Amino acid sequence: MSYSEFTIAKVQELFHLAIAEQEALFTDVQPVEPSELLQMILKEYLSLAIDVNSEKVRSEFIIAPVLGDVRRQSGYQISLFSGKEFDVDRERGLSGYCDFILCLSKEQLYIQAPVVMIVEAKNENIVGGMGQCMASMVAAQIFNQQTSKPIDEIYGAVTTGTNWRFLKLIDQTLWIDKTEYYIRDVDKILGILMLPTTHLLKPVQ
Repeated sequence: MSYSEFTIAKVQELFHLAIAEQEALFTDVQPVEPSELLQMILKEYLSLAIDVNSEKVRSEFIIAPVLGDVRRQSGYQISLFSGKEFDVDRERGLSGYCDFILCLSKEQLYIQAPVVMIVEAKNENIVGGMGQCMASMVAAQIFNQQTSKPIDEIYGAVTTGTNWRFLKLIDQTLWIDKTEYYIRDVDKILGILMLPTTHLLKPVQ
């Protein structure tokens, strides 16, 4: 079993999670203005990614640039991994490759302190990608505990590139934000993605 094989029900059963899905979690999050580079990329390639409509194109022309902007605006104090193997507990299925991982570390050679796990929604099915995202978030929580990283909150996102849905894991409770965000609100998406850096890392001067 790997991350991609998990459903919401399977994650809840295996890891004894309480799931809450009726709250708007990020209404008070301050938007973050996208950099000129991200604005240029989206202006140039967003319509192309929508028209071609393949996971690969959406990943390369929308998702990766947005996450790259998070790294840039954090002053490169975080690391970004794509398609990286993340084996934490094979016996419980917490193994395999993760679409994207943001970590609270400058180190790009290996994964340290994962805080945001991002899953591309297969066939544009946001809910269908929730189980995979939840499983990878649990893995991140266990990984941080095993490596003595004091990180209380793990965030997750399932995205088609144009649509984003966010999750948050604290202890045994996993919240699914009831709000779905769209790429036209990229400043809000950036604000949510940068939450772990705003209170755990020094502000960028």
